Amino acid sequence: MVAAGVLAGLSLLSLLTYGYLAWDSLGLGPAQTEATSTGLGEEPAAGGPSSQPHIIFILADDQGFRDVGYHGSEIRTPTLDKLAAEGVKLENYYVQPMCTPSRSQFITGKYQIHTGLQHSIIRPTQPNCLPLDNVTLPQKLKEVGYSTHMVGKWHLGFYRRECMPTQRGFDTFFGSLLGSGDYYTHFKCDSPGICGYDLYENDNAAWDHDNGIYSTQMYTQKVQQILASHNPRKPIFLYIAYQAVHSPLQAPGRYLEHYRSINNINRRRYAAMLACLDEAIHNVTLALKMYGYYDNSIIIYSSDNGGQPMAGGSNWPLRGSKGTYWEGGIRAVGFVHSPLLKNKGSVCKELVHITDWFPTLITLAEGQIDEDIQLDGYDIWETISEGRRSPRVDILHNIDPIYTKAKNGSWAAGYGIWNTAIQSAIRVNHWKLLTGNPGYSDWVPPQAFSNAGPNRWHNERVSWSAGKTVWLFNITADPYERVDLSARYPDIVKQLLRRLSQFNKTAVPVRYPPKDPRSNPKLNGGVWGPWFKEDEKKKKSDKSKGANKQKKNKKKVNRKKGQLPHCRSRL
Repeated sequence: MVAAGVLAGLSLLSLLTYGYLAWDSLGLGPAQTEATSTGLGEEPAAGGPSSQPHIIFILADDQGFRDVGYHGSEIRTPTLDKLAAEGVKLENYYVQPMCTPSRSQFITGKYQIHTGLQHSIIRPTQPNCLPLDNVTLPQKLKEVGYSTHMVGKWHLGFYRRECMPTQRGFDTFFGSLLGSGDYYTHFKCDSPGICGYDLYENDNAAWDHDNGIYSTQMYTQKVQQILASHNPRKPIFLYIAYQAVHSPLQAPGRYLEHYRSINNINRRRYAAMLACLDEAIHNVTLALKMYGYYDNSIIIYSSDNGGQPMAGGSNWPLRGSKGTYWEGGIRAVGFVHSPLLKNKGSVCKELVHITDWFPTLITLAEGQIDEDIQLDGYDIWETISEGRRSPRVDILHNIDPIYTKAKNGSWAAGYGIWNTAIQSAIRVNHWKLLTGNPGYSDWVPPQAFSNAGPNRWHNERVSWSAGKTVWLFNITADPYERVDLSARYPDIVKQLLRRLSQFNKTAVPVRYPPKDPRSNPKLNGGVWGPWFKEDEKKKKSDKSKGANKQKKNKKKVNRKKGQLPHCRSRL
């Protein structure tokens, strides 16, 4: 019996440490995992199980709207399809068009204009991060007893230690700080000669974990280890921000074998990466069941933005791509899977935005939202779980005052209400308004990926009349943004422009500092990491204060000697 126990322990340890296997391969299907879940992990807490649900938020990177089985993709995603079918599909769900903005809005419940991150993303060499005066979701969950863990991509800044995930509410962190990097070596070059290692465990470079393991599989192993070591009777918040399917397009060979029929090499690699991600989520789900979390868990799945067609992603039939405010850039794959849902197997077509997770999850966790926190998100749990109307009637997609101005934009084109040269987008009920330069506007159908290389021959384009800087669409009737109604309904255009102007009055200044040469990993042991030293700043200020005191003393001494101070004319 003892020998059998030892062998069983070694088998489980080897799985968590070295292997990346579905629990089914060990003969542990759903029935077996549920039956054995109560016998694993720590001893139950004396007070019994918590009424607070376990929260698992899974964020995919650059997954296109079409790139899931239940949206008609040729890429097979059986796990996502099953979880979504048994849960609630979010089919009117919006995120931001790029990495940093979506992540910042998820973790704060605030629009970009209220955190200063309106423009682009946080670059590796910028002295910038999510402002420290913003309360984060993990911080609020810790207040009510949650254990908080993050695995995966951070991308909310790291130039100083206070910006790191472990300083923003997470008990543990394992993953990358930057927006992208090699899936195997975890190295990233921001520009020629500016290269470094980017894999962290808590606040230190995770050199010991650099075993050449594909990041999707490595992150899943870490999640399994966290679940195995935590007491399922105590609430846990697990934020899993996978690197996939963001470029560079890399995938283990065995996943590529399944998609030989796809001629376009980028699409084939992308498909393999997504297949690996789907399997990873399968293993996470089985681990939740095996270790006794599942019955009291809420699993939320979301992409952070639309797909990038040049990197294999597809948003068809939506218009545009990642980095744009067309629907293809901001309308995302999303669903909620949970035994706690009342209306399982349903579709939610109510308006939902990524900022809504902040108040929704805090309320579910029995936490309190401070009155002085000005949130842009809404509690939408009853909308999702019970099919009620959404409290949300509008979404500010963004106002970016420093993005390249539209050449022909003007206050006159905005009826004196708004300067249409500025890039902005807003949704109010059925209506969506865009101004300025909204970005790449093609529709990219599936046949665009039919050839071996990139092919834009099949793309659909619209040649706008010269000087156009305002667009209006009824998204409910025209979700593909094919019929511009701005000339037909000028009064609605004016109403939405006024709403934009109202939002803009609440905006804080944009935070987008220039590069800092001290960020070079060569100056930090070859690792991307915090370079701004608070102590150095204090030393410099202390030195300057000391120098000023010395000057003052010298002046006093000179005056005592009868010497008059030099007089300078004012400029």
